[in-house]
Amino acid sequence: MNALTGTGALLRLYLRRDRLVAPVWIVLLGALPLLYAVSFEGLYPTAADRQAFYLGTLSTPAQAALVGPIFGSDLGALVSWRSGAVLALVPLAAILTVVRHTRGEEDAGRTELIGSTAVGRYAGLAAAIALAGGAVAATGALSSISLWAFGLPVAGSIAYGASVVVVGIVFVGCAAVAAQVASGARAARGYALGALAVAFAARAIGDAGSGTLSWFSPIGWSAQVRPFADERWWPMLMSLAVAAMFLTAALAAAERRDLGSGLLAERRGRATAPPSLAGPVALAWRLTRGATVGWTVGIALFGIAIGSSAHGIGGQLGSSAVISDALEKFGGSTIEQSFIAAVLSIVGVVVAAYSVSAVLRLHSEEEAGLAEIVLATGVSRLRWLSGHLLFAVLGPAWLLLVVGLTIGLTYGSATGDIAAELPSVLLGALGQLPAVWVVTAIGVALFGAVPRFATVLWAVLGGFVALGQIGSVVGLPQPWLDLSPFTHVPRLPGAAFALAPIGWLVVVAVVVGIGGFTAFRRRGIRG
Repeated sequence: MNALTGTGALLRLYLRRDRLVAPVWIVLLGALPLLYAVSFEGLYPTAADRQAFYLGTLSTPAQAALVGPIFGSDLGALVSWRSGAVLALVPLAAILTVVRHTRGEEDAGRTELIGSTAVGRYAGLAAAIALAGGAVAATGALSSISLWAFGLPVAGSIAYGASVVVVGIVFVGCAAVAAQVASGARAARGYALGALAVAFAARAIGDAGSGTLSWFSPIGWSAQVRPFADERWWPMLMSLAVAAMFLTAALAAAERRDLGSGLLAERRGRATAPPSLAGPVALAWRLTRGATVGWTVGIALFGIAIGSSAHGIGGQLGSSAVISDALEKFGGSTIEQSFIAAVLSIVGVVVAAYSVSAVLRLHSEEEAGLAEIVLATGVSRLRWLSGHLLFAVLGPAWLLLVVGLTIGLTYGSATGDIAAELPSVLLGALGQLPAVWVVTAIGVALFGAVPRFATVLWAVLGGFVALGQIGSVVGLPQPWLDLSPFTHVPRLPGAAFALAPIGWLVVVAVVVGIGGFTAFRRRGIRG
């Protein structure tokens, strides 16, 4: 039997399983450059406006570290620069997709079951790579087509889409290698996401400095393609070479390892558990502490970068009436406060992703059969559920506290008035929390009532992002925008604080969460 026998059938199965999640991230990430094109054209309608923005950005190292290098003042070059986050988000989605359909399937026992049929040894890995690679290619193609349809040059549009595709393929291969090396899905995600974090940090540090370190990062290679700014195609060859190396290594490693194990042996645990692992809360903390520490470090660095670049942001953005009107909805009395409020609204959505991940850990624990083991010890269902949800609820609060403190302290230091700036920034950050809790509660409801559709929570979060970030640009009616909980959070610093919307969001979160608890108590495990 051929080692790739059954790849097509498995690919169709994986496509069916990802029929909701994959289209969401493909459309959101693929259409994001178009959204930026529309925004830049409206905010900076003249060449002089764009040149002023370009010069202001060029003189702000923190902006280069956060987003990437900027190579010109043409509309396409500005759009390509602002879309730099896509070069990290597409690899993130690719990593999660590959690991889910490789080591995630093995951990759940489905790979062994499918392997007992007429399926080749490489079929599952090849199908996962094909799915993730196809989704990456679709994202890049959508970006290219949308930018070209908007009226930007064809060469630059193709270069931008291709730069997205090649960096995504690199991390498809990286995730495939991690799936062979690691002892389980959780470790595989950790290895691959760690590699992505190192690549992003190398790009950020390099672009904020001399630029040398950026050449050690696949994200930096894609940025150096320079779409719409005298395109350079050869950096993509570096990405393709590394991707080919990763994919070859993954297939070779798949031949050498046993099913259910990794090339790196799992460490032997202690004969007896320490007292710190007594109870479901301690167990949940042990499972989430690595991710929490990583998120804390990342969000703190982000806050420092934003706080240090916010002072004087008016010189970068310009003083046109269009920009003032665009930022007016965030309510700040100054353009700097409005900028921070806009950033905090995005941070709220990002932190919600942490909460989604924490809620879905319940689903993965149940699918892997680990929940049954814990519940067999006499731990009640609600106690087990509460142990995990404690971190899904308090984790976002901690992250928002960290980002509020770091932005407030650094921005206050830059303005020379920490006492005045820190409280309002901190309140603006924590004001995002009720909206995050609504997302958490929806996840609990899905897990409790229809666990097989628990991962739809990512699509729900994506829908809220689309309503908030895209709906306002295309002019959706306000009742549609109000469907997103992030529409109702306070726009601080600078705006007036309204308690009523916060209270209603908390009530909705509590009611929906209680419904999820009730549904989980009544259904069967893995039911």
